[in-house]
Amino acid sequence: MAVDPSEYEKAMPIVAAHLAKIERAVNRTRASHAGQPFEAVHQALTEALQDEVAQRVVPQVVEELARQISAVEAGPSGAAG
Repeated sequence: MAVDPSEYEKAMPIVAAHLAKIERAVNRTRASHAGQPFEAVHQALTEALQDEVAQRVVPQVVEELARQISAVEAGPSGAAG
């Protein structure tokens, strides 16, 4: 089954915009919650994704991102260092 290349070109701006929303949510959560317990990070990340209107993320991806943010050592300013 062949896919029309123009469909790909039409979809890419939408995909890129969605990924940018996810990236903003992750960066915001990392800046405010690096090194905190998993549950707090997971909740903050979920809320940040909702704020960005980017809730459609695979739950396992959200959990892995929360684990990574939780595992990061917080710097002196509270941000990841």
